[in-house]
Amino acid sequence: MTARTSQILLIVSAFLVGLVVFTGVFLYSTGNFGGDRATASAIGGPFKLVDQNGASISDDDIKGRPFLVFFGYTHCPDICPATLFEVSEIMHALGKDADRTGALFITVDPERDTPAVMKDYLSSFDPHLRGATGDRAAVDAAEKAYRVYAKKVPTTDGDYSMDHTALVYLMDKQGRFVAPFSLKRRPEEAAADLRRYF
Repeated sequence: MTARTSQILLIVSAFLVGLVVFTGVFLYSTGNFGGDRATASAIGGPFKLVDQNGASISDDDIKGRPFLVFFGYTHCPDICPATLFEVSEIMHALGKDADRTGALFITVDPERDTPAVMKDYLSSFDPHLRGATGDRAAVDAAEKAYRVYAKKVPTTDGDYSMDHTALVYLMDKQGRFVAPFSLKRRPEEAAADLRRYF
């Protein structure tokens, strides 16, 4: 074997090893490495909260149809109302098919967002949008299940705002996380995408 042949084999071997390592890391990080995808992705899971009408709501209630899940709070000045408006537009674009899906708005600020406050706030949006709140422990558990970051930020007037994850989670009919759901498109396009999971 010549020195040149050995060098080529070494380069090819290094490339193949690198490719195998990259593929393994990629599959692991995207939740597709062995076993069940939902287990690997570890987004979503059990929660027990109360909706805007005071009725119990849990992860079992969003199974059986695709669901959009968003975490926010009613005192949010811009991102939350804009997101809920866009979700409402998608529900409108779905027409009668909106009954085959749903959307859940889970507060990250349960101290202020009581069921009554949530009900008043959500009256401005599509009726397919359901709110969820609870005590601090219950909301913390939901945030943990969805890997949501949320933190109080004191303001100069003695009040506070909330920093929080602003993703819209697409959950399939089994309650498993599919992907972040993009709202940066026409409502009709987003509605067509959502229909794929009916």
